[in-house]
Amino acid sequence: MRLGVAGSGYFDGQGQDGGDLIGPNPTDRAKRGVKRSLLVEADGGPLAVTIAGANVPDAQLLDATIEAVVLERPEPEPNFPHHLCLDKGYDNDTGYLACIDHGYTPHIAPIRDARPERPKTHKPRRWVVERTLAWLSKCRGLLVRYEKKAANYLGLLKLACCLIWFRRYLRLTGPR
Repeated sequence: MRLGVAGSGYFDGQGQDGGDLIGPNPTDRAKRGVKRSLLVEADGGPLAVTIAGANVPDAQLLDATIEAVVLERPEPEPNFPHHLCLDKGYDNDTGYLACIDHGYTPHIAPIRDARPERPKTHKPRRWVVERTLAWLSKCRGLLVRYEKKAANYLGLLKLACCLIWFRRYLRLTGPR
């Protein structure tokens, strides 16, 4: 199976009346916001998405994000286990245990170490998640959360993920 990548991003809160699953954003003067946690495949196709308040640590969302995967995962081959690349926000016991409990081999960047020298054959993979989050942000209705109910917002996010897959399908099977 191709290498999976997980990540999350902060986004603006919502209108003046409030709603559920929002929290103070630690990077934006404690404005109310929502965090989108996303699991993507190696080419950037979204596999799972979950939401929480902006003040929830990334590692606490990892278990829920992995469980939200819609497709059934094939059994790993003996020489090719399932890998999961994560950034420094997941470098704790919670992040490692969530990966191992779900059968992934974790590749987590260490917090305190200098950037390791990587072989020329290994590509950086963090930008894949950032690019997919940017694709989701192009849907104007998702950039700012106006829905009060978290279930409605999550439904719109999943619809946007379906739209990304549909566009990729059209691009790959379209006229040549």
